[in-house]
Amino acid sequence: MTRITRRRILATGTTLAASFASSKLSAQRKYDPGASDTEIKLGHTSPYSGPLSAFSVAGKATTAYFNMINAAGGINGRKIKFISYDDGYQPPKTVEMVRKLVESDEVLMIFQLLGTPTNIAIQKYLNQKQIPQLFIFSGASRFGDPKNYPWTMGWQPDYATEAGVYAKHIQATVKDAKIGILFQNDDSGKDGVVGFQKTLGKQNEKMIAATASYEVTDATVDSQIIQLKSTGANVFLNLSSPKFAAQAMRKAYDLGWHPVQYLTSPSSSVQSVMKPAGFDATQNIMTIAYLKDSTDPQWANDPEFLEWKRWMEKWNPTASLADAFNVYAYALTATLVEVLKRCGDNLTRANVMKQASSLRNLHVPMLLPGISINTSPTDFYPIQSLRLTRFKGETWELFGDVISNESE
Repeated sequence: MTRITRRRILATGTTLAASFASSKLSAQRKYDPGASDTEIKLGHTSPYSGPLSAFSVAGKATTAYFNMINAAGGINGRKIKFISYDDGYQPPKTVEMVRKLVESDEVLMIFQLLGTPTNIAIQKYLNQKQIPQLFIFSGASRFGDPKNYPWTMGWQPDYATEAGVYAKHIQATVKDAKIGILFQNDDSGKDGVVGFQKTLGKQNEKMIAATASYEVTDATVDSQIIQLKSTGANVFLNLSSPKFAAQAMRKAYDLGWHPVQYLTSPSSSVQSVMKPAGFDATQNIMTIAYLKDSTDPQWANDPEFLEWKRWMEKWNPTASLADAFNVYAYALTATLVEVLKRCGDNLTRANVMKQASSLRNLHVPMLLPGISINTSPTDFYPIQSLRLTRFKGETWELFGDVISNESE
C-alpha cells in the first residue's frame, strides 16, 4: 500500500494547480499556422533583382525593422521570423514563392508584398485559403475591396485617388492644358489613368493629347517621351516605376520639353529617382506626400525624424538616408506591429484581419501631421489623406493643405 504523506499531498496539489494554470493559459491562446508562444512567421516577396529592384530597398528596411523589434523582445514576447524571397517582379515567380511561404514555410500571413500584377496573381489563392494579404506595397484600388476580397488590404493612398488630385490641380492652375500621359502597361499604371480620366470628366477628356505606355522589360522610354513631346503637350503626367520615371524626366529635359510635370508618388524617392534623373531635370515636378521626406530640412529637429535617423544608423546603416523607401517601410511595418500587438494572444488569421480593419486615427512614426490611418470592416484604404509637394533644389517642398478622401 502506498504511504500518503503531507509532503506527497502538497506536491500533488502543486502539480495539479500548475497543470490547471497551464491548461487555462493555453485555452486563452489561439493560434493559426505561423504563430506560437514564441514566434510569428511572416511571408514576403520583393524584386531583389530585375528592372524594378529599386523597390527592394523597402524589403531590406523591413528586415532591419524586425531585427530591432526582436532585439527588444519581440511582440508580446514573440519573435518575428520574416521570410523574404526574390520574385523579380514576375507574377509566375510570385505565385511559386507565395505557395512555398504558405504551404512549406507555413507563415501566418503575406505582408507588404510589392507590385500590382504580382499581388493580383496571388489574391484569389490567398482569399480562398483565408490568409491575410496585408498592407500591400501597391496603390491599386482593387486592393481595398472587402466585399469581394476580405483577406486583402493595401496601405498607401490608392493610385486612382492620387491621379484624381493631379487632375483637379491641373484644372485649377494650368490654362489651356494639353496633357501627355506615360504609364506602365499593367494594372498599376492603368489604375492611375482611369482615376485621372474619371476626375477630369468626359467634358474635359479632350485635354488629354496622348497616352503612351511601356513594358517593364523595355530598355528605355525615350521613344514614348519623343511621341508625347510631339503632341505639343504642356502637361506631363508621369505614372512610371522608378527606373522609367527617372529616364522620362531626363529625356524630357534633354529634348528641351518643359511641361508642368506630375510624378506618381511611389517614384518620388530622391535617392532612387530624382538624383539619377538629375536635379537639373527635376525642378518643380509635383507629386503627393503622406510621409515625412527625410531630405526635407523642415524635419531636421523633428523627434520622429531623429528617432528614424537613429534607427537607420543602428539597424540599417548601409542604406541611404535620402531613399524614401526606407521611410515607407519604417512607417508601414510600424503599422503591422501595432496590429500584432492588438492581437494579443489571439494570433489567428481572422483576428489579424479584424484588428487591421479597426484602426481609427492611428498615427505611426513619419506620417505627415494631420494624416492618420483609418480602417473599418467596410473601408480597406488605410491612408486616404495627402498633401501636394514640389521638388526644389535637392528636396521636396510641401505646399497647400491636407487633402482628404477618407470615409466618414
